[in-house]
Amino acid sequence: MPRVLLMLLALLALPVHALEIKPFSASYTADWKQVPISGTAGRSLKQLDNGRWELDFEASMLVASLSEKSTFRMENDAFLPLTYRFDRSGLGNGKQIELDFDWTEKQVLGNDRGDPVRVPLNRGLQDKSTYQLVLQHDVAAGKQSMSYQVVDGDEVETYDFRVLGEERVRTKAGLIDAIKVERVRDPTQSSRKTVLWFAKDWNYLLVRLHQVEKDGKEYQIMLKEGTVDGRPVEGMRD
Repeated sequence: MPRVLLMLLALLALPVHALEIKPFSASYTADWKQVPISGTAGRSLKQLDNGRWELDFEASMLVASLSEKSTFRMENDAFLPLTYRFDRSGLGNGKQIELDFDWTEKQVLGNDRGDPVRVPLNRGLQDKSTYQLVLQHDVAAGKQSMSYQVVDGDEVETYDFRVLGEERVRTKAGLIDAIKVERVRDPTQSSRKTVLWFAKDWNYLLVRLHQVEKDGKEYQIMLKEGTVDGRPVEGMRD
């Protein structure tokens, strides 16, 4: 086979994009349609010691607050969760989750609202925060449909997603070209809806999220400002 053809085949075998993991920090406006008061939200990724990373999300308003934090490490382009903490208060019942991923013993241990959690740990398993980074990675690679195994309570759930296309999002930082992705659910099993927008030119940073709960309550966050690898996020202006 000619060398040129071999080189072309090798190039075709490479990912469309190899998303390099980069630290970021973003602030958002947060709105609950049922509550006439807007809040704020923040999401950040920073590198710790020993090859670990920390992903943090916080949202707050006058009557409610939410905190979600994960630590993980990378191994051969795979995301390996290490710890997961979740705390929600206000707007109904509070909720607390603590999970530890023991890759030596191959199990996830912790508690969910006081109930013990023990789940077998297999490579590829994610927590309810790190799967979002894997999703960004796969969207950057040009995938159109994705499926993840995620620890949800004391069970492992399958989270399915599909790309809906490109869409320009109007944010406080300007107009940003984004990839629109939705969570795929069986409508006979769940009426919840989740749609996410990832910025094409900013390492696929999350710029918008819209959530509709099964009780009809709607929640949205929209990018206000952010940085990716130290660079301020700037969109196009009208």
